[in-house]
Amino acid sequence: MPNRDLLLQLSKEELIGLLENAAKNWLAHDGLWFLAAEGAFGMETAIELDAKAWERFTVVEAKRIMRHLGIEPGGGIPALKEALQYRLYAFLNVQEIIDVDERTIVFRMNECRVQAARQRDGRPDFPCKPVGLVEYAGFARTIDPRFHTRCIACPPDPHPDEYWCAWEFTLND
Repeated sequence: MPNRDLLLQLSKEELIGLLENAAKNWLAHDGLWFLAAEGAFGMETAIELDAKAWERFTVVEAKRIMRHLGIEPGGGIPALKEALQYRLYAFLNVQEIIDVDERTIVFRMNECRVQAARQRDGRPDFPCKPVGLVEYAGFARTIDPRFHTRCIACPPDPHPDEYWCAWEFTLND
């Protein structure tokens, strides 16, 4: 692996900072790509293209997290809870996972860098629900195909002040 020796010389704090920076770079690229697509094709087509990209990326991300952490497919609620904590978003946003019962959890994005940036710029909420439906359902099904994903709220839906979006994951038989 290129630069592995260089990385081994860094402290734990330096590595964490590097990971956070890489996650920010990933999100910046995603946002800039979307803005370019929106500028060229309009919001509706840009969202369609984004959903197609996320449909594939979310599976890649889930599989890599599973492989890295040794999570076996079909691991149910414990596996999903662990994997959600290692998504790139987890290093950038404030999130929480709420246990509803032994078969259901709720994942909430309490602080979202994308939405916060739009607020700072005086822009409306980004309508991410169509992409989120693909992204979160695909991620959960990759962890365990028994998951059913339901959107509780996601822009353009109204949402309470304490979170931007919320997703319910239920393990079916």
